Amino acid sequence: MNATGLTTDEAVHRLDEVGPNEIRARGRISVWSSIGLQLRDPLVIVLLAACALTLLTADYTDTAVIGLVVLVNTTVGVNQELKADRAITALAQLSAPVVRVRRDGLETTVPTAELVPGDIVLLGEGDIVPADCDLLEASSLLIDESALTGESVAVGKDAARRDALSSGTVVVKGRAVAVVTGTGRSSALGQIAALMDTRVQPTPLQRRLSVLGRMLAIVAIALCAVVLVLGLALGESLELMLVTAVSLAVAAVPESLPAVVTFSLALGAQRMAARNAVIRRLPAVETLGSVTVLATDKTGTLTEARMLVEQLWTPERGVGVSGEGYSPFGGLVSGGASLELTTAPDVLDLLRACVLCNDARLTPPDEPEGAWSGLGDPTELALLSAAGKAGLTKADLDASHPRIGEVPFDSTTQQMTTAHLVSRPGGEGVLVVTKGSVEALLARHGRGGEPAVWRAAQLRAAELAGEGFRVLALTTGEVCAGDDWEKADQRLLGLVAMTDPAKPAARATIERCRTAGILPVLVTGDHPATARAVALRVGILRPDEADREGSVVTGSQIAAGQITDLTTARVFARTSPEQKLDIVEAWRHRGAIVAMTGDGVNDGPALHRADIGVAMGHRGTEVARQAADLVLADDDLATVVAAVQEGRRVYANIRMFLVFGLSGGAAEIAIMLLGPFIGLGVPLIAAQILWINLLTHGITGVAIGAEPIAPDAMHQPPRPPAQSVLGDGLWQKVVLISLLLSAATLALGVWAHEDGRAWQTMIFLSLTCLQLGVAMGLRPVQVTRQNLLLPIAVAGSFLLVLAGVYAPVLQDLLGTSALPATDLGIATGMGALGWIIARATGSRAKRSVPPTSRPLSGA
Repeated sequence: MNATGLTTDEAVHRLDEVGPNEIRARGRISVWSSIGLQLRDPLVIVLLAACALTLLTADYTDTAVIGLVVLVNTTVGVNQELKADRAITALAQLSAPVVRVRRDGLETTVPTAELVPGDIVLLGEGDIVPADCDLLEASSLLIDESALTGESVAVGKDAARRDALSSGTVVVKGRAVAVVTGTGRSSALGQIAALMDTRVQPTPLQRRLSVLGRMLAIVAIALCAVVLVLGLALGESLELMLVTAVSLAVAAVPESLPAVVTFSLALGAQRMAARNAVIRRLPAVETLGSVTVLATDKTGTLTEARMLVEQLWTPERGVGVSGEGYSPFGGLVSGGASLELTTAPDVLDLLRACVLCNDARLTPPDEPEGAWSGLGDPTELALLSAAGKAGLTKADLDASHPRIGEVPFDSTTQQMTTAHLVSRPGGEGVLVVTKGSVEALLARHGRGGEPAVWRAAQLRAAELAGEGFRVLALTTGEVCAGDDWEKADQRLLGLVAMTDPAKPAARATIERCRTAGILPVLVTGDHPATARAVALRVGILRPDEADREGSVVTGSQIAAGQITDLTTARVFARTSPEQKLDIVEAWRHRGAIVAMTGDGVNDGPALHRADIGVAMGHRGTEVARQAADLVLADDDLATVVAAVQEGRRVYANIRMFLVFGLSGGAAEIAIMLLGPFIGLGVPLIAAQILWINLLTHGITGVAIGAEPIAPDAMHQPPRPPAQSVLGDGLWQKVVLISLLLSAATLALGVWAHEDGRAWQTMIFLSLTCLQLGVAMGLRPVQVTRQNLLLPIAVAGSFLLVLAGVYAPVLQDLLGTSALPATDLGIATGMGALGWIIARATGSRAKRSVPPTSRPLSGA
């Protein structure tokens, strides 16, 4: 594990440079390995043994049916696994990393996979080095090489030494310009990748279901042994009863469930991607549905991430700034009138400093009515936009004040400093400019003169922050050329107040979280007053909570040990990356399932530690994206809620499949157990049992995975993390439905037997129709066009079971006989009874627990 929270394996998996020939080769290997995996399943082995037994006893009819079932089950399983693999591959391409490059003198962004030797790449804090490179330029550059070396201490790099950067390492501080020397398998990380095992591991849900399947198989086999003994006692042949018992064991357990689950999870991940939520690890799909706490940052998640400078303050005056977005056109107003810059050198100096201590670039629109954009930090883009309204441009000031040194922004010191060469009448000098938080600059430069100015600045900063503004201070100083500019005394130029407007849907999103039983918590590095204002605006804090002591906790309070329980606060301000980790751990200790959003290199540990790490797709650093389980392509918190909804849908459909499959299998066992005691001999032969299983589990069961979410699913609290997949009354429902299905089928069979009708064929047809009726009755939304696959699958299965009764070829295989219209109507009418049983047993009390009061373990 390295400082960013990533393992070497995860760093290796970032390589996307795999050629099409290799992909095809992997596909062939995947097909054969998947077939082998299907055939090694214990239940399939039992079925193959039954096939061999029927072949030895010359029962070629049952041999053909059992062989068909094995073929269909294997085909469905392999097909689902390949679809899941393709889905995950497609999602990996959606989350593929990108890098800034300079080509033909122009800066642009390209996918990492498109890099070629000779490309010039531009790297900043939080970027993952996309390929092996040689340094051309560097400023205060520190590289985390732990993904390659295991050494956790960051290594300094120097362009003068022409130091090399290795693919997969991380820029933890500074910036660099480098030339690409090796990509893909020719890079250092690519050579390691060839040695790595990249096979996908089963998800926790798959492992739980695998255990459940084995348990059910043991129970079914034990019961089938009873059926074998009963059949022999009634004078049936040993060969017939062996095949019947073994076939019943396989039919009673949904052996295709693991493949269905994999496909359902992959399908859910694809649907999330369509809603701008890119899943990077498949288990996240199932975990999302049980999230109880959402720890979100502010900028770009709850807000627009398009900072607007609205006010300036200098010791001489206050200035209002007008305009839209990043456009450099607008106005400056002071004292109710347009500001004349020739009479306001203090404002001009402040705005000039905003441009000099800045690494961003504004980009004009491509179309006349388009919006201005840019490359770089949104705060710096807003500063350039404000300065542009005074006629100051980055290009002009870079030419007149060339930068000769810098100390890049550091999240610990909360400031950035640049040094610029200036010409003076007495010779050249060095102009030093620093921007950062008011507290940081006061601690560094406020101990000298001008105490009154700093006090006034603090008061004004507090007022502005209380109104929801983000406040930056700028200082400047000058030294002679050759002196140590980092030790220059600096004076306060003024304050810049900017705002990041809340997204229009932010408040509704937070309310949806609360309704779904998810507790929203704001964790930000901003000023406490700013954090409180935003939290109030979007609904994280209620009006009656805002002024309550302890509603907003600061990083300094946490560091001082003043907060004993971090789960009591709903807003955290001025937090460090380590404190974010503490907040996540505190909630997890209480038993919560935590989703954490982040975008910076230092968010990596918290994203990795959270149950669901959520990174921003646009403004997030590459480290954050690669450490996360979920990447938001639109940087919108509403997308997390949509992903939670999809996660709940996937889990609900898996549980629906279990009710359908297990109740039908249990009914078959009960019928075979009780039939001999009521004069029915062997109610169903092996071929009939397997045909029922093929139509229900193999066709209809897969279609259940595409069912829409229940209308009230997002009005219920999340499922408890430790809850069994058969918990919350599910196993009781399985037992009740199976008892009702078996009772109805046996009653019909006894009546048909006593009346001299084709009772075995009627049992075969009625049991199939009962199960198909249950499938339709279990639907959360009865009338919907969202999943036409299920009614189509039910209709197809119904036609196939009719074919089993009336098609001569299938009559011979299944041992059925054609039914007269009356008997056909009675047997098929049982489907309506199955629907009624499912609807009657489907209602249960709905949980409705306020998220703030729902108990958590350890609370």
